[in-house]
Amino acid sequence: MFKTIANIFRIPDLRKKILITALLLVLYRLGSFIPIPGVDAVQLSSFFKSQSGGLFDLLNLFVGGNFERASIFALGIMPYITASIVIQLLGSIIPYFEKLRKEGADGQKKMNQITRYFTVALAAFNAITITVGLVNMSGTGGPVVPQANFLFHLTGVITLITGTMIVMWLGEQITEYGIGNGISLIIFAGIIARYPEGFINLFRTRFNSFSGVLISLAAIAVMVAVTAAIIFVTEAIRKIPVQYAKRIVGRKVYGGQSTYIPLRVNTAGVIPIIFAQSILMFPATLITLFQGGEAEAGTFWYSLRTMFTPGHWVYTIIYVGLIIFFAYFYTALVLNPTEMAENMVKYGGHIPGKKPGKKTAEYISSVLTRITLPGAVFFAFVALMPEMMTHIFKLPFYFGGTGLIIVVGVALDTLRQIESHLVMRHYDGFMKKGKLRGRSS
Repeated sequence: MFKTIANIFRIPDLRKKILITALLLVLYRLGSFIPIPGVDAVQLSSFFKSQSGGLFDLLNLFVGGNFERASIFALGIMPYITASIVIQLLGSIIPYFEKLRKEGADGQKKMNQITRYFTVALAAFNAITITVGLVNMSGTGGPVVPQANFLFHLTGVITLITGTMIVMWLGEQITEYGIGNGISLIIFAGIIARYPEGFINLFRTRFNSFSGVLISLAAIAVMVAVTAAIIFVTEAIRKIPVQYAKRIVGRKVYGGQSTYIPLRVNTAGVIPIIFAQSILMFPATLITLFQGGEAEAGTFWYSLRTMFTPGHWVYTIIYVGLIIFFAYFYTALVLNPTEMAENMVKYGGHIPGKKPGKKTAEYISSVLTRITLPGAVFFAFVALMPEMMTHIFKLPFYFGGTGLIIVVGVALDTLRQIESHLVMRHYDGFMKKGKLRGRSS
């Protein structure tokens, strides 16, 4: 392990990428502590304590506590993620966007620009919602915003939009010049940043009695087991055998070897979880913020808000459905069975027992369908189970399955990229065989 870490810093290009990534993440965390002008931090903290365990904890999970602090990064990267979802969905429905998607680099550049414009629009809408919500909030000692006037709303909206643009820019810079996916790493950094506080609070509140110690150890054991299961499924692959025909060129024989196509059980990675949470948070945020978290029991708004709160059966059903949908949707975007079949024909390959062309594409598609469903169901279960355990053990919300899936998924993806840099330069990676191997399912 230590030798591998030393090898990382021996490669100038890789060292530069890691340092750039670390620097940009530090800048993101520093910006997280800059508050929106005009907000009483004490009363805001008091309000959030009264709302603990619900939607606000979920919002804080994805923005690294920025929402609780009313930071300039309170919106985080969620408007950009929502905009990306909408644009990708439109790419499968509207011919114009579908044409752009097929145009290669130029088309992708135009789609990225459209996504940025849409992000600004969503950020503006969410910023207005948040400023209105802050005005409606009150702590134990008074309102969260002591002077709620037009200047506060204007300043707050401009600040939040600017913050979202900065976060988006940081994510893009990490993706381009750093290591790993910038957007995922920003969410990762926000979640990880809250873990030390969670463990400190756990030890402080639970390690004062024998039963508390047992419950805490049981909760930690569950977290470790869930983490191991996530790693196992994330790295699991389904191997499709491919046979290449022999070709004789002059006196030399080419081809004739057997290989396989590695299809991941979880091709989409953490994307379905992030997308599902992004969509579910949108209506819930609107309802909660406009009501100031104090909708009266029995009213329509109270019932609607309760439905979109983690733990409610409506929320659970929609959440699971969205995870499964986005698992299939993103897998379809990443892998094209028809294109894979055409490439096999081009290079003289075929799947034993399957006719080249259409039959091969249909077979690959059927395999993808079969392995994607259990992978998506597993991650949906993992995302929900620790939340239930959180209610049982009374642990902080960010110890839940959603956070663990994102942390493990992003960490593995980043390690894979580092591994590829090491292997290309003939260094030993994190695995003895020189690369991170998937498990056969």
